[in-house]
Amino acid sequence: MSSISEFQLLSVLAQEMNMRKAAERLFVSQPALSQRLQTIEKEWGSKLFLRSQKGLTLTPAGELVIQFVDDVLTKQEKVKESMHSLQSEVSGTLKIAVASIVGQNWLPQVLKKFIERYPQAKISLITGWSSEILKCMYDDQVHIGIIRGTPDWKGVKIHLFKDSLYLVDKEITSPEQVLDTERPFIQFKSDSNYFQEIQDWWLRQFPSAPKRTVVVDQIETCKQMAFNGIGYAILPAITLNGAEKDIFKIPLLDEHNEPIKRDT
Repeated sequence: MSSISEFQLLSVLAQEMNMRKAAERLFVSQPALSQRLQTIEKEWGSKLFLRSQKGLTLTPAGELVIQFVDDVLTKQEKVKESMHSLQSEVSGTLKIAVASIVGQNWLPQVLKKFIERYPQAKISLITGWSSEILKCMYDDQVHIGIIRGTPDWKGVKIHLFKDSLYLVDKEITSPEQVLDTERPFIQFKSDSNYFQEIQDWWLRQFPSAPKRTVVVDQIETCKQMAFNGIGYAILPAITLNGAEKDIFKIPLLDEHNEPIKRDT
């Protein structure tokens, strides 16, 4: 039977589905990882992964083994946490899944205080879209999820803060001016509820769509493009630290002329 360390190897392979990336995470060479995988597959008496140019694919036998491996590793972690709770000091691993925007702009200062207070504790951190964070919670992969918007969660929910949305640009000083500029509206990929909020605001304000749009993967890319005068963007206050120079920040207002804010 494979050891716990080999279970961890299989788990990482299943997460990455790529030998090179898995080898980097496990701090081993690709040939060494490949050899260990062959040995493990011999122990199980079946091929667990199929290789191709696109990466790895689980075989039906591999799916069964990985499910078993994940169950064992989860139980191991819970036993460790129970053992740590018997000690006087706070220790163990706190698993957090957090929306990327919050993870970049709000969480670091909070984690710094937590680690200073509980130096024996470890942090496991996942970042992503809020919909992905909610899935992690429902799949019981993490202890805490920090989510933008109002999640459909039946358990304990604690409101952390609200932050306003701003139209950010180096030239535009009022929303109406977006109809005249030839520079693009720079957007970042986000959850559908955030996109819908922006779209609803736009339709209330303007009779037509933006003349040009540029869509980028990351909010930080969007922010830097706007700060460098490439175009205008709509950004949450959490990403604006007040140190921006020569940047106009126009608050978005709802149908009641109140600032549009996002919950976390």
